[in-house]
Amino acid sequence: LVAMLDADNEGFLRSETSLVQTMGRAARNVQGQVILYADSVTDSMRRAIGETNRRRRIQVRYNQTHGIVPQTIVKEVRAPLTPVQESAEQMEEEDLDSLIAKLESEMVQAAERLEFERAAEIRDRIRELKTRAES
Repeated sequence: LVAMLDADNEGFLRSETSLVQTMGRAARNVQGQVILYADSVTDSMRRAIGETNRRRRIQVRYNQTHGIVPQTIVKEVRAPLTPVQESAEQMEEEDLDSLIAKLESEMVQAAERLEFERAAEIRDRIRELKTRAES
């Protein structure tokens, strides 16, 4: 369920593009729903709803033609990054560079698998290690 409060307040987060993207996120779940709370229907809302309905018609037609039954994607919950036992200050510079290179490789692999949350976690860990190393 995605609920948007003040959906009629036009702006960056209520533009047609943003509304379509948000509605698309809910569409990734078979039983996904979007509720737009507003006092009036704006042009952006009207266009976003129209675009979403257009895309839905195309997808339903494609699914029927190819015998596809929509299913919600289910992914396993992955463990967070394992903490590094040694602090960056205690690590040799060569070991730290090696760890950062390994994490950068993992980050790229995660992004290629479209696991953007995991890639962001790794990116943040790399930044943390680089900041500690510079101290």
